[in-house]
Amino acid sequence: MPAIRRLTGEEARAAIPALSAILIDCIDGGASVGFLSPFGDEDAATYWTGVADAVTSGHTVLLVAEADGEILGTVQLGIGLPPNQPHRADLKKLLVHRRDRGRGLARLLMTAAESQSLALGRHLLVLDTATGSPAEAIYARLGWSRAGVIPDYALFPDGSFCGSTFFYKSLTPSDT
Repeated sequence: MPAIRRLTGEEARAAIPALSAILIDCIDGGASVGFLSPFGDEDAATYWTGVADAVTSGHTVLLVAEADGEILGTVQLGIGLPPNQPHRADLKKLLVHRRDRGRGLARLLMTAAESQSLALGRHLLVLDTATGSPAEAIYARLGWSRAGVIPDYALFPDGSFCGSTFFYKSLTPSDT
């Protein structure tokens, strides 16, 4: 059974090769997660080094799903927000390697992210995802509310436009 674990900055640095492999796999699969093709190991390592720095500084919570010592997926909570937003967090980069999809890892990661958010006093989560993507359906199934769509908001890895659907979830005591 996969387990979810919160990484420290040092653990995040040590996990850069595994996290990079997942990110590259998702981009190769066409996921619109902020990067364009070609995207390789050096690009991914640069990105994850920045995430590790944000974890160390307390601006990001990094969670991983792992089984048998292997990282299978990850998600982040952006908590380094302006002073007028101490009650919320940005859910970022829900990534599961394509070979490990269909095992409930996204649900496990999202549930853990919600628990971490509440533990940090953050009761409102927001995210955006590519309109029409499989992730959009996952968020709806997990009780997230659709706020709206912005057409041509981002690009797919191949450079073509994609809309982004914005979601939010209120983690009130009745939701937990």
